Amino acid sequence: MSKDIRNIAIIAHVDHGKTTLVDNLFKQSGTVRDNQRVEERAMDSGDLEKERGITILAKCTSVMWGNTRVNIVDTPGHADFGGEVERILSMVDGVVLLVDAAEGPMPQTKFVTMKALALGLKPIVVVNKVDKPDGNPDAATDAVFDLFVNLDANDEQLDFPVMYASGRDGWCDNDLDGPRENLHPLFEKIIEHVPAPKVVTEGNKEKPFSMLISLLDRDNFVGRILTGRVETGRVKVGDPIHALSRDSKVIETGRISKLLAFRGLERVPVEEAEAGDIVAIAGLTTATVADTIAVPEVTEALHAIPVDPPTLAMTFMVNDSPLAGREGKHVTSRVIRDRLMREAEGNVAIEVTESESKDAFEVAGRGELQLGVLIETMRREGFELAISRPRVLFKQDENCKRLEPYETVQIDVDEEYQGAVVEKMSLRKAELTGMVPSGGGKVRLTFDAPARGLIGYHGEFLTDTRGTGIMARAYDRYDAYKGPIRARQRGVLIATAGGKAVQYALFYLQERGTIMINHGVEVYEGMIIGEHSRDNDLDVNVQKAKQLTNMRASGKDDAIKMSTPKILPLEEALAYINDDELVEVTPESIRLRKRFLLPHERKKASRAAE
Repeated sequence: MSKDIRNIAIIAHVDHGKTTLVDNLFKQSGTVRDNQRVEERAMDSGDLEKERGITILAKCTSVMWGNTRVNIVDTPGHADFGGEVERILSMVDGVVLLVDAAEGPMPQTKFVTMKALALGLKPIVVVNKVDKPDGNPDAATDAVFDLFVNLDANDEQLDFPVMYASGRDGWCDNDLDGPRENLHPLFEKIIEHVPAPKVVTEGNKEKPFSMLISLLDRDNFVGRILTGRVETGRVKVGDPIHALSRDSKVIETGRISKLLAFRGLERVPVEEAEAGDIVAIAGLTTATVADTIAVPEVTEALHAIPVDPPTLAMTFMVNDSPLAGREGKHVTSRVIRDRLMREAEGNVAIEVTESESKDAFEVAGRGELQLGVLIETMRREGFELAISRPRVLFKQDENCKRLEPYETVQIDVDEEYQGAVVEKMSLRKAELTGMVPSGGGKVRLTFDAPARGLIGYHGEFLTDTRGTGIMARAYDRYDAYKGPIRARQRGVLIATAGGKAVQYALFYLQERGTIMINHGVEVYEGMIIGEHSRDNDLDVNVQKAKQLTNMRASGKDDAIKMSTPKILPLEEALAYINDDELVEVTPESIRLRKRFLLPHERKKASRAAE
């Protein structure tokens, strides 16, 4: 282990280039050989991360620069995964804040930066993508300063160094007109500006070993792997340890079976670690995030940063449709429960509660994307589920008034579409709080909106702006309930019987609305096959075939020309449904259905609701 250590986190909004920057830090520090084959965005190792191009899980890595080991934590930029950020900030002593030269700090940058500044971490601001044609580095720097002032940064934090970079091209300089050769100035600034871990400078190496768990992982061979920064003392493989809960109660005892340090893209076994090192430990079976690992003589748990509560919930149910069990291998409530409890154990931003019937589970999280990623992960593992519409979690204040979560929404849109956006947002009870031109014929609109009204809006927003608008959201606060908001303006087309959908029937149903399935797809009674053009639901027959007779037709038959069906991906399907509908998720299919499949049951339920 190196004696000279720097622990930093790289934080930025989605698509501002932090994972690409880490790629080039690997290459220029010598961590990766010149001829070594490394994928782009090497830190985004999960399948979903590669497909979506976003960081979902916080990950640790380290590089050597001279005699200093720089431990780097790559953090998610999306606010839905803020729980990942909150728990790892306790491991670092400084942050590199990456800001796009054209877009400046976005709402989700504000969310993570607020957490970092509250912990007293000193930031280094890197204005990235300065070579973009619409880049304005000076305006981006001014916006960062204003953001820090609004977040009550202290004088030391406001005196932040500013650097200019192009992470994709692999250079960073102290001046905008610098030589633009490499990332060496960034390494030097990190070593100069970020302090060595306090646990090292305060002489904690001689105290008994203790460590706060920040990340949880599993390995098929060694079991649970717990990652964190060693706060005090030294630890070796084979040392006896115990785990303490946040209220200092002993959870379990054991021995360290494996001690792993981060070296580039790999975890490497080591024999010893000391205060200031970020390491992963194996040997315990029940300890989890925010618990303390320590030698038996330590009886007080380390302070864990409180994590913001979830704001959104969905109900995960056993799939009970007529097509249940055909495509998935995990279909029972017991295996679904075990999988959800395992997820809640490692992800502090997710809470799982069981229903009285034991076949449905309330899963609460930060947003639609976070819960959508969980559902997609389970789907790929072979699970079959039925999912309810997302709903916000309400609270009550001391006067028993109802409170709901609010979000700050920042929208960059062409001027010609701003009227449509403002109109739709006002229908969803959002208030326009700012409107400034952002160059190139675009306008930046800022809204204060109840999170409830934003569920399902993103797809509509992209349609209204012809795919050119950019929307960023971040949780802000709980405030007064704004009254009812109508979710969907139109009804749905519902299949009246089971069987395969016939093209002839779908062709004539196109006049009634938008079709959401392909012909030849198997349907069942109560399944949603399209969107009605009016505000009421309509039962339709999708098995109606052309009458075959031996009579000659006068003239030619009508040519059947089907328009492309509107197939909804998972997140859009979850946001589209109403409270009386479900999304059926299997490894091969995503289907929309009514909660009650039979018409008379739906009528009975609607009368009961009235």
